[in-house]
Amino acid sequence: MDDSRGFTLLELLIVIVILAVVLSMSIAGYRHARMRGGEAAAIAALEAINQGQFAFMQTCGRQRYATSLTSLGVAPAGGTPFLSPDLTAADQITKSGYGLQMAGTPADDPPPEPTCTGVPAADGYQATADPLSPGVSGLRYFGTNRDRVLYEDTTTFSGNMPEAGAPSHGRELSARGRR
Repeated sequence: MDDSRGFTLLELLIVIVILAVVLSMSIAGYRHARMRGGEAAAIAALEAINQGQFAFMQTCGRQRYATSLTSLGVAPAGGTPFLSPDLTAADQITKSGYGLQMAGTPADDPPPEPTCTGVPAADGYQATADPLSPGVSGLRYFGTNRDRVLYEDTTTFSGNMPEAGAPSHGRELSARGRR
């Protein structure tokens, strides 16, 4: 009498191989989704910075821009800050695997009255977002300035993003590229 209940070693090995293949595909998909999520968060942060700068310029800056992220976190009297606290905790922040920074050169000829928040004002600004671990947290580098156009490239915009106008490298980020 032959008792043939259960699985053979070969059948178990086949199941293990199939599980390993499925697992490796899901890990690759997860890594790609996480990278795309980090890029989307960086784009959203730069868009928020642009919106905050525009609101600052229109309502508080006397047609000039804030010079730092922390400046956009200062609320005018009786109002709310121009940018959320998670983006204004420091002048260089980390968000979703990206390092974000913004700067503006203070205006040479300051307006006769200070801004409504008392922070320095600039004629322009530039903001950049770089992946902290290229290839892991993101593949693309992003930049923007007072023109409120977002640019992308495979190299950093830090140190070479003008405060106005197009950068010397990269390309304009399309609406499709923002997804």
